[in-house]
Amino acid sequence: MDILDKKIKPLLPEELFDFYFREDWKMKIGGSYGLFHINRLEDVLPDIKFPLPPHRKTVYDFIFLTEGTSKRSKDLDEYEFSDNTFFFMPAFQITTHEFIQANSKGFFCYFDAQIFDDIFPHNTLFDDINFLQAFSEPIVKVSNEMKAYIITMLERLEKIYLSSQIIDLGLVSLLLATIFKELELVEQKQVEIPQKAAYMLTKKFKNLLAQHIYQTKKVTDYAEMLSISPDFLNRSVKAVTGKTAHEVLTDMIVLEAKVMLRQTDLSIGEIAFKLSETNPSDFIRLFKNKVGKTPKKYRQ
Repeated sequence: MDILDKKIKPLLPEELFDFYFREDWKMKIGGSYGLFHINRLEDVLPDIKFPLPPHRKTVYDFIFLTEGTSKRSKDLDEYEFSDNTFFFMPAFQITTHEFIQANSKGFFCYFDAQIFDDIFPHNTLFDDINFLQAFSEPIVKVSNEMKAYIITMLERLEKIYLSSQIIDLGLVSLLLATIFKELELVEQKQVEIPQKAAYMLTKKFKNLLAQHIYQTKKVTDYAEMLSISPDFLNRSVKAVTGKTAHEVLTDMIVLEAKVMLRQTDLSIGEIAFKLSETNPSDFIRLFKNKVGKTPKKYRQ
């Protein structure tokens, strides 16, 4: 799906600070914040406007939680994670962030993919590393030994970021690439989620929803894409999520609607037309049933 073609404008780096933080507080930022930013979680937690609503942005980001717990989503999947854990979010994906525990510690970092162009032409780094992919699992957990090594590099990145207005993005990209390559080795050793047929099928279904929800709004069409019967798809999704395939499809429509309500100036009728085969009044009723408020109230 081409996000820009859908008139959904992902948040630019300079817009993230207003989106994340209270209006009366300003973060200390480096001169390269348009392409790269890093900060310690403990320095900003009291000023973040949790829960952060669904949104897309133009940059990749990750959280490395050294202490505490957090809950964040990637498209329709929610993850609660804790100490010694990375959570990666690729650019242009929908994410929400419910909370980070008040006494948590760690790092938040975002970066534009173009900073790697000189050392990884054509963004081959992003092709090779699983957790940087759009439809991969975003969680990587590290040992205490690895944690100390990672913190050293993140502290180095923080020092570079805050040291001057013009920083060496080549050095930044090399340090980030080193972290990612180290984590790639860790990820390969971790025990994978059991690759049961129903789990894998549900994951494929959700991935297809994220790619095709604007064009395809019937469970039967997704079943055809997966070369299975609608009944088999429904039973598999129900076994994994506790919801029917149609309910999960509806969740994706509502999630996209939330993003469009916050990140576009499209009318509610236009959003209904893009995301639903029903008339606007039916769409408003569906949204209110799922969210607890009308699209107009949600936008406000």
